[in-house]
Amino acid sequence: MSIKYKFPVDFWWGSASSAPQGEGAARKDGKGLNVWDFWYQEEPQRFFNCVGPQNTCDFYHRYKEDIQLMKKIGHNSFRFSISWSRLIPGGVGRVNEKAVEFYSNVIDELLANGIEPFVNLYHFDMPIEMQNIGGFENREVVEAYSDYAKVTFELFGQKVKKWFTFNEPIVPVEGGYLYDFHYPNVSDFKRAVQVAYNTNIATARAIEKFRTLNLNDAKIGVILNLTPSYPRSNSDEDLKAANIADLLFNRSFLDPATKGEYPEELVRFIKENNLTPVVQEGDKELLKNNTIDLVGVNYYQPRRVKAKENLSKDDSKLMPESFFDNYEMPGRKMNIYRGWEIYEKGIYDIMINLRDNYENIESYISENGMGVEDEERFIKDGFIDDSYRIDFIKDHLIWLHKAIEEGANVKGYHLWTFIDNWSWTNAYKNRYGFVQLNLNTNKRTIKKSGHWMKEVTENNGF
Repeated sequence: MSIKYKFPVDFWWGSASSAPQGEGAARKDGKGLNVWDFWYQEEPQRFFNCVGPQNTCDFYHRYKEDIQLMKKIGHNSFRFSISWSRLIPGGVGRVNEKAVEFYSNVIDELLANGIEPFVNLYHFDMPIEMQNIGGFENREVVEAYSDYAKVTFELFGQKVKKWFTFNEPIVPVEGGYLYDFHYPNVSDFKRAVQVAYNTNIATARAIEKFRTLNLNDAKIGVILNLTPSYPRSNSDEDLKAANIADLLFNRSFLDPATKGEYPEELVRFIKENNLTPVVQEGDKELLKNNTIDLVGVNYYQPRRVKAKENLSKDDSKLMPESFFDNYEMPGRKMNIYRGWEIYEKGIYDIMINLRDNYENIESYISENGMGVEDEERFIKDGFIDDSYRIDFIKDHLIWLHKAIEEGANVKGYHLWTFIDNWSWTNAYKNRYGFVQLNLNTNKRTIKKSGHWMKEVTENNGF
C-alpha cells in the first residue's frame, strides 16, 4: 500500500476526553459536586432529553476495558482531565485518596499499554463551592486552582510528561458570562473580561508552581480552541471586524500564554469600551515569566465575520457582537447535525499563523471531530459505518500534513473523542467517538473510523 501522506516519526496519534464527560461516578468515592452536577440538579430541563452527567460512559469503572480498546485502534497517546472536585472535594483542603488511587491507576494502565498520558487540569468543571464564591471572578479561587495544580504535579509528575492547565478557557467565559449556555448563566461583558483575565493569571500561577518542581523533561501548555476569523471581504470595515473577533476570541488567550503579554490593540479596545479588569501588582511580571512550552489546538469550524450592518450600539448591553456581525458564506460545506461549517483549510491556517507569529511553538491538534445524530442508522455488518467521519479526518489531516511540510512544528493529532460521551447541555444528542456507546447496556463497539485509524497509526499516514 503506498502512503501518500506520511507523518513525522513519533507523531502523537490518539483522542481526547474530559472528566465530567467521561468518568461518570459523579457522586461516588467522595467526589464533590462541580457546576455541572449542581446545574443539572437545579435545571434538568436545560439538558437534551433531561440527561445529566451522573453516569456518562462510566470510564471511572471501565477504564481498563477502554484503554485496551485505545490500544486496539492504535493510540500512542490519550488526553484526559482530572476532576478538581474529585481530587479536592470543595476545591480546597483535603485530598481525596480514592481519587488519587483512580488517577494513578489510569496513568499506570495507559503507560503499561504504550499510551502516553496527556493530563489536563480543568475542563469547564469548577467545584460548586468555588463557583459560589465567584469562580474565576475571585482571585481566591485563582489561588485555590494553583494549589490544586501543584498537588496534581506532585502526585503524578514523575509519570506524566505532558500537562495542560485548561481546555478551551474561552468557553466558560462565553458560556457562563456572555451567552448563557454554561452555569452561572451571567451575561455581562465586563465580568466576562475579568474571568478571562483571571483565567490567564491562573495558568501563569500553575506554570510558576510547575517550574519550581523541576519535573525533568515534562512540559506544560494550554489547550485553545483557535477559530480563524475570516472577513467577508477585503474591505477595511470587514477586515477591522475580523480583527476584533480574532483579538477577543483567539489572541486574548494565545498571546498571554505564548508571549506573556496581551496585544496592545486588545488592551486599547478593552480600555476604550470601559471593560478593564481589576489587576494586581506583579501580574504583568507573572504573565511574562510563566509562558507555555506547547499549545494544544482544538479546531472544529471557522468564524466568518463582516462589518456591523447596524452601527448604533447600545452601551447598556455591550457584547462582542456589538463590533461585528457573523457572516454565513454562500455555498459553505456544513455538518448539518451540529450546524457547523466544515472548512478543512482552517487547520492549516492556524498552524501557519503559529509558525509565523508565535515563534513556531510546539503544537498539536488536541481536538478535531464530527458530531452526528442518530448514528445507529448507519449500522452495517454489526458496527457503525461512519465513512463520513473518516472523510472528515482525512480532509483535515491532508491540510495538517501540508502545514508540517511547510515547517509548522506540529507533533500530533487527537480526535474528539475516543468513545461517544456526554456533551454538556447536548448530552448524547451528537456522537463523536471512534467507539460506539450503547446507552442501555454500556457496550462498546469500535466504529469503522476506529478500524481505519488503526491502519493510519500502523502506517504513520495514509
